[in-house]
Amino acid sequence: MRRQLALGLLALTFAVASVSPTRTATAADGQAAAGFSLLSLDNVNTSLSDFENQVVLLNFWATWCGPCQVEMPHLQRIYDAYKDQGFVLLSISSDDARSSSRVKPLVKSKGFTFPVLLDKQTKVTNMYNPSKTLPYSELLDHEHKSIWKHQGYTPGDEDEIEEHVKAAVEARKAALGG
Repeated sequence: MRRQLALGLLALTFAVASVSPTRTATAADGQAAAGFSLLSLDNVNTSLSDFENQVVLLNFWATWCGPCQVEMPHLQRIYDAYKDQGFVLLSISSDDARSSSRVKPLVKSKGFTFPVLLDKQTKVTNMYNPSKTLPYSELLDHEHKSIWKHQGYTPGDEDEIEEHVKAAVEARKAALGG
């Protein structure tokens, strides 16, 4: 009986510990971001290194993710506000081969103009977001060091995202002189 109780408590402990929050925002560790190359919607190979000296917001999403669809118009607004100031939003679709055919029509119908990359095998998603919580964003400074991470989306999160983007763009300007 004691053994069953101990095993039950152990199982409960693991179950509680493995539950991930739907939304977290944490300070990143300042480590250099892992490089990657993915195809864009226009079938162009795009690498993180293509955006040297730019602040980069990596946003992982999928067509089947409701909160992602709500967040994306806000990301478009942020992209429009800062794209001429050394900022780029790389929108990375985590749709697999079964649902990736829906990405381009969705992006076109919503009028999104930021770069959209396809991660059909979810290799890049797994590197940056092993929990696969969507949406997931990671902000990289102009040296491509991770400075902020954010999981999930609730209304109002866009203000926090923009604050971090604005601060990173200002830090870039100070470091590079313009």
